[in-house]
Amino acid sequence: MSEQQSITQATEKTPERVSRRAVATPPVDIYENDDEVLVVTDVPGATAEGLNIHFDKDQLFIEATTTPFDEDLNPLFREFGSVDYRRVFELAHGIDVENITADLKSGVLSIHLPKSAATKPRRINIKAE
Repeated sequence: MSEQQSITQATEKTPERVSRRAVATPPVDIYENDDEVLVVTDVPGATAEGLNIHFDKDQLFIEATTTPFDEDLNPLFREFGSVDYRRVFELAHGIDVENITADLKSGVLSIHLPKSAATKPRRINIKAE
């Protein structure tokens, strides 16, 4: 190893995101029908206030932060602590971004991605003489 070492200095002005919390990739199920794409994921411990879901350039971003059970308690033994969830999906064109909805029930997040009218299958009527 040389006595001289070069140090590379960061040139970006935005701070690096650093966290001591665990980050998990939540498992998902994805369903599709004629009207929508449905993304269902487990995010135990997450609340609606701790969720951040956004859609940008055909990518769906899911981020969730959980809060500790009770910071005033001193646990004797802990197998599950606070965790952050992060997942990104690239979706096909044709999602009606203005009408995306999501709901959270008992730690299960459901994101409804409706298809735009142009991408929905349609029946073409035939005129006969």
